[in-house]
Amino acid sequence: MSIWRKYKNTSLIVKMTVGFVLGLLVGVIVGPSAEVLKPLGTILINLLSMIATPVVFLTVVLAVNKMNPKELGRTGGKLILYYGTTTAAAVLIGLGLALWINPGEALSLPNVTVDQPSNPNFADVLLNIVPSNIFAAFSEGNLMAILFLAVIVGFTMSHMMFSHDDKMKKYGNYLQEFFEVANTLFFNILNGILLYAPIGVFAIAASTFGTQGWGTFTSLLKFTGVFYLGLVILWLVVYTGILRIFHIPIRSFYANTREAFTTAFFTSSSIASLPVAMDSAKKAGISERIVHFTLPLGAIFNSDGGALRMGASIVFAANVTGVNFSFVDLITIVIIGTLLSIGTAGIPAAGLVTLAAVLTLFDLPLEVVSLIAGVDALIGMGGTASNVVGDIIGAAVVDKSEG
Repeated sequence: MSIWRKYKNTSLIVKMTVGFVLGLLVGVIVGPSAEVLKPLGTILINLLSMIATPVVFLTVVLAVNKMNPKELGRTGGKLILYYGTTTAAAVLIGLGLALWINPGEALSLPNVTVDQPSNPNFADVLLNIVPSNIFAAFSEGNLMAILFLAVIVGFTMSHMMFSHDDKMKKYGNYLQEFFEVANTLFFNILNGILLYAPIGVFAIAASTFGTQGWGTFTSLLKFTGVFYLGLVILWLVVYTGILRIFHIPIRSFYANTREAFTTAFFTSSSIASLPVAMDSAKKAGISERIVHFTLPLGAIFNSDGGALRMGASIVFAANVTGVNFSFVDLITIVIIGTLLSIGTAGIPAAGLVTLAAVLTLFDLPLEVVSLIAGVDALIGMGGTASNVVGDIIGAAVVDKSEG
């Protein structure tokens, strides 16, 4: 019993770090046989994804319910400006470093065929925002549609609560109380899920490194190095610079949010780690109202790590295939790739799907995807952690400006 109590009281970061390191060692020592542990990691991803959908819906409903339309428009405008700035910076960092270091020059395409993905259609993405069936939106995990429903429900509740009709006002208050109770329920479920998280992280690390091995990592080390060097610049220059501009204490901010980006790093899922990110943002002193509104939006629309990854990946693809793009061509490709990623669920390997779609649009061979897939786990970890940190900083900036 004392062992269980000690486990519960140990920091989540320590537990997940130990799980990851042990998993890496088991993967390297055991090799492909470690894939037998993969279901344990899949269970963690499924649990976090399961809890993320109701948490997104409930928190956005409660956030919108507390905002008047004027405030909503002002907050949304600030978020768009922030997302645009950081995404552009990430794209330029990824492109600049990749053009300078030139990853992929010494590599050739393996004799592997990759199925061609269906090209995302912008009109379809737009139509998916408005679901034809409420229950289908939840069962399919369509976060764009769920977000749309949450905004409608939140506005309607707000209208009822501030109605001049006493009966309507009473019903609105009942709904407010119901959603607050439901939100508390799911966050308590999350606390239970996080007790299992270190086991899932151990399994993910063991199965990933066991099946891929160090050979693939070594051959793509240059590309991986470019990506992580870009993330270092993004964090030290862009993120820290924004915190300084808005007079947000840098050391305490990163200390309070470390559980969020650590969870995102180990799970490679910004959507699955969203509940943890919300909790960390509140610890960092960001108001609950802003947290509940901005972070679900950021998890869907903001992808600094993905934009940086896209910039480096396109240069890598061009070097491997011998295709020469002008800088304007590269910027155009990355912008399209970033737009295509909007609405894509923040799950592991989602970046590969987006990259495959962009390569298809610009007649680049899809075999490049199979190369990058070798280090996708490593790339996805850092990219997702950056996405989550960027989202929380965006919430902090909006909260500071509102104050």
